[in-house]
Amino acid sequence: MSFSIRWKVTLGTLLAVMLGLVVAGGLAFRSIEQLELARAEEALAARTGLAALALQPLLVPSPPPSDRLQIQARELGIHANARVTVIDRDGRVLADSALSDDAIPTLANHRMRPEVASALATGRGTDIRQSDTTGQRLFYLAMRVAPPGAHAISIVRLAMPLTTLESRIRDLQQALGIAFGVAFAVSMLLSFFIARGLTRPLSEIAVVARQLAGGSFERRIPAASNDEVGVLARTLNQMADQLDHDITALRRLETVRKDFVANVSHELRTPLTSIKGYVEALLDGAKDHPEEATQFLQIILKQSDRLNLLLEDLLQLSQIESGRVQFRQEPVGLRNVVERTLASVKPLAEKKRHTLSVAIPPDLPPVSGDEDRLVQVLTNLLDNAVKYTPEGGTIHVSARPVREDETIELTVSDTGFGIPAADRPRVFERFYRVDKARSREMGGTGLGLAIVKHIVEGHGGQVWVEGNDPIGSRFVIRLPALKDPRGAVQPSRDTTA
Repeated sequence: MSFSIRWKVTLGTLLAVMLGLVVAGGLAFRSIEQLELARAEEALAARTGLAALALQPLLVPSPPPSDRLQIQARELGIHANARVTVIDRDGRVLADSALSDDAIPTLANHRMRPEVASALATGRGTDIRQSDTTGQRLFYLAMRVAPPGAHAISIVRLAMPLTTLESRIRDLQQALGIAFGVAFAVSMLLSFFIARGLTRPLSEIAVVARQLAGGSFERRIPAASNDEVGVLARTLNQMADQLDHDITALRRLETVRKDFVANVSHELRTPLTSIKGYVEALLDGAKDHPEEATQFLQIILKQSDRLNLLLEDLLQLSQIESGRVQFRQEPVGLRNVVERTLASVKPLAEKKRHTLSVAIPPDLPPVSGDEDRLVQVLTNLLDNAVKYTPEGGTIHVSARPVREDETIELTVSDTGFGIPAADRPRVFERFYRVDKARSREMGGTGLGLAIVKHIVEGHGGQVWVEGNDPIGSRFVIRLPALKDPRGAVQPSRDTTA
């Protein structure tokens, strides 16, 4: 049989309370009994002292007058509401208020009675026991009396029945027991409500945990308290949020992966299908016609080059994304980067009669990075600008420092076809093309801008695209400016500045 945590807390609390009440009750009952006995002894001692004072004149003659002593003992017993006994030092009973005169000589010697022996030794003695004479349970208190001029000491003993005392003790214990019972009942109710208040969040935590295990991340736990349960609830909520974000990211990555596989398959299939078709055409007889064969072979070569370029870009992008490419961190002047890139792009631009312009201030601070990789970034951007800008267009490269965030901004603007605003956030995705047919026709792999984005971000920078006024596109790169050890931006070290 298994109990819920609520009942475990309730029963555990009740058990602790019950044990506490039992211990406290036992101590209280014992304290009450001892207190009442102490009060009874105090009262009995006062009565015994008064009785001894009243009997003292009769104890001076030796032997004392037994008839007068018996009469006085009976009177004192009536007034003191107790049994009065007079005993000599040898233990012989001289008078007893509870017995007749004839019965006194028949009493046994009392010298060895505990209270008498103690009184003879120390002056006072007490004992609680059942009387052999009366059969009642009595509280005895004996006092040694030595009257001035007396030849021997005597013992005056008073005995009080414990019936009234025990009845009073029982009444007090019963009242205390009722109080403890009420306290236990109240504790039981409080324990249940406290346990319910403590375990309700735990029950909700258990429900949410089961839902998390089942893949549901919608429900959250109310966490109003600042105790351990509240901390646990907030932690579980944070974990659920994190898992929700992670699973969303995993799903997005899975979608990206599927799209990537589909795009790679499509990009590879197109040149392979073309190569296969023209090879089959050659085998079917086109090889016997030199002009046709040459044309087909040129197409096969072009598609092979495209396939090789695609594989190289895929390999390079994979290496960058996996972190296997380490970027150098050296001072790089962007003027050198621009001049190196223009030297390789200029022949293609001149063929399409493009106007190339550059605006870079001579005091432009350097950036920290890998010059060859930055040349690759600018080459990809300028290559796209040349491809997608009609003949006679303009391509402009500029750079400037951005003081507010201590970066260097490099821009490549063109007067080409432009990129619609809806497509601009996605142009840096792998294989994303604004115009797929035109991009393939111009020999693009769809990976150039993805490589640009990874290289720029690997340098701690940012890249985005904007519309160019009045037409075309404007690609913007921001890279952190190089700082000296004191934190100041270093001046430019371009050798051509």
